[in-house]
Amino acid sequence: MLMRGGTSKGMYFLRSDLDATGLDLDLLLPTLMGSPDRRQIDGVGGGSTTTSKVAIVGPSSRPGCDIDYLFGQVDLDSMRVDWTPTCGNLLVGVGPYAVERGLVPAGDPLTTVRVNLVNTGARVELVVRTPGGEVTYQGEQSIAGVPRSSAPVDVTFTDFAGGTTGALLPTGRGTNEVGGIEYTAVDAAVCAVIARADAFGLVGDESPAELDADRHLCDAIEAMRLQAALQMGMGDVRGRVLPKVMLVSSSQSAGVRSRYFVPTTCHPAHAVSGAVALATAARVGGTVLDSVLSVATAGPLTIEHPAGIMEVAVDLGPDGRPTAASLRRTARKLFDGNVFADPTAMAS
Repeated sequence: MLMRGGTSKGMYFLRSDLDATGLDLDLLLPTLMGSPDRRQIDGVGGGSTTTSKVAIVGPSSRPGCDIDYLFGQVDLDSMRVDWTPTCGNLLVGVGPYAVERGLVPAGDPLTTVRVNLVNTGARVELVVRTPGGEVTYQGEQSIAGVPRSSAPVDVTFTDFAGGTTGALLPTGRGTNEVGGIEYTAVDAAVCAVIARADAFGLVGDESPAELDADRHLCDAIEAMRLQAALQMGMGDVRGRVLPKVMLVSSSQSAGVRSRYFVPTTCHPAHAVSGAVALATAARVGGTVLDSVLSVATAGPLTIEHPAGIMEVAVDLGPDGRPTAASLRRTARKLFDGNVFADPTAMAS
């Protein structure tokens, strides 16, 4: 099934269907998506990092969850799938998909789908609109970066800290420095590096196209990311998508402004997982966000991104660690059918 989840788009597969092929997913998925080719003209990928994504869904292997969700980021330029991160945008479509495929019985008017995020170990509850026991995609909920409204999906993360590195703050500190640039390392829904935009000579309101066209800037961001990853105990992350990078600045219309990199190009909107990491860093305090936040951090954090504004609420426990993160997104089914692989492509 081809679905839009949040501001991303990807292919959703049943785990059992993929297992039945007996094929190596690291070869099958790039072939289906049309990689290696930036246009992905010979596959169903959309020719960008936000549309070259795969969700693999099946019955849960974890007590207290209904389904497992395994995410794969298919590289455009190689026959490579990165299984390290998760995708919070594609996650939004997992709930409706699970109900559509009969993995979770539909309620009326709502269905709660409890998801185990295989990549990171987080748990998520998705509340899907199912009036009359049928998934509906019709609704009045709008999100920035999507031109039409759809039915809302309520998303609540739990157990989302330290999924990649084992620690909420992988360096053990709220602020760190590399090459004269101050940054915060946070591992909450996604492992990320947060730095001020002005540390790179930016105002912070630059468009993704402007940022991507500045190769000197992209090289500087990548150099900082590689060094920060070493300090975070992640080793050499060249060729890997984690940690992600967010450049933040003050906003006149939201709590903070962010540009999210995936990791070497700027996201046209913002990743859900990145928004959770950003809101968590803001709530914990003692991070680079302290100097750019325009509102108190006790309530939900509004984030200005290239396509508009999104809102995330993070709850902290008595020990100051995050216990839940919630937001509202949308998803829509685009196509349901068969996709065909070229076996000669996999053989080569």
